[in-house]
Amino acid sequence: MKKQKFIDNISPIFKYGICHRGLHTEEFTENGMNAFLNAKNHNMAIELDVHLTTDDELIVCHDSDLIRTTGKPGIIEEMTSKEIKENYRLRDGEEISTLREVMDRINEEVPIVIELKVWQKNYKALAKRVQKEIANVKDKKNYILISFDPRALTPFKHSGFMRQLLLVAEGKYTALYPLRHLFEAIDIDFHALGKRKVIKYYQKHYVNAWTIQSVEELMAVKDHCDVVTFQNIDPELVKETMSKKR
Repeated sequence: MKKQKFIDNISPIFKYGICHRGLHTEEFTENGMNAFLNAKNHNMAIELDVHLTTDDELIVCHDSDLIRTTGKPGIIEEMTSKEIKENYRLRDGEEISTLREVMDRINEEVPIVIELKVWQKNYKALAKRVQKEIANVKDKKNYILISFDPRALTPFKHSGFMRQLLLVAEGKYTALYPLRHLFEAIDIDFHALGKRKVIKYYQKHYVNAWTIQSVEELMAVKDHCDVVTFQNIDPELVKETMSKKR
């Protein structure tokens, strides 16, 4: 999809920057409701990750294993949502959220990027469940769908939702770069922005760069992408910086 057409089909709030796993801090755990509400209070877009449980629920967490964000091991895809709700809490004490709970609290007041986290080739079931969850949103411009697994994004073709293929600078997912034109845009490791093929793509297509974690990185990439996914930086500085480039 051409750059301007893509921009016209997403919320303008995205351009200010996307809060990686919510606007998390030492106080608010990543991918937790407190972090999401913090982003909402700054009028900034949210990025979150979803996993599919054994009872067909979408749990919001970056890792399949809950140990890093809760201190207690457990694979999301091997449990029910009830088991997770009853036995785990995020490090800030908050309950682990479902995608529906986050969508209800945010209420499309700020847009959301949903990353589909595929586990053991469950991309069909995961995509089907996400389709069901977002079927009745008020404005499709408030959502972007991303994944490292192109098979999880394929079912959303012609859905009206914007899709971005996640790509890394080096390693396993670099080989997926030739598939970029199958999707509306790319969401790429910022270290790849200097590559000739990425520079050429950016001239005509929308590019999101991840994950920017310092002011120095922000200043280095701001003119080589349309938007950034960031963490550990003052959100107002990100908003101001990205606004000035337009």
